[in-house]
Amino acid sequence: MALKGRTAAAAAAPDRTHGVYGISVAAELLGMGVQNLRAYEARGLLDPQRTRGGTRRYSAEDLDRLRRIGDLLRAGLNLAGIAMVLQLQDENTRLRATQRGPGRQDSPTHRR
Repeated sequence: MALKGRTAAAAAAPDRTHGVYGISVAAELLGMGVQNLRAYEARGLLDPQRTRGGTRRYSAEDLDRLRRIGDLLRAGLNLAGIAMVLQLQDENTRLRATQRGPGRQDSPTHRR
């Protein structure tokens, strides 16, 4: 089904994992400093995609993760504590996905 005035790519749902934001744009969107984003990457808190030339490209998921880092910093955690929290959250997400299985989504009315 073709949408009038739109290409198929524009009509498709955006890929939240595709890196599209440069570091300065990501930093501005989040109200963070560019050096902070570099530091979080150096500490292993996130791993943005890179272009062939080595330029960082942040995805929507990366921006969500950076917002979470900012929330945890404001709550008083240091970067080591944030790394532990993020690792546990990532593991929890993987376990939930494994429990649901492929193609199954839990809804508020259907929970185990």
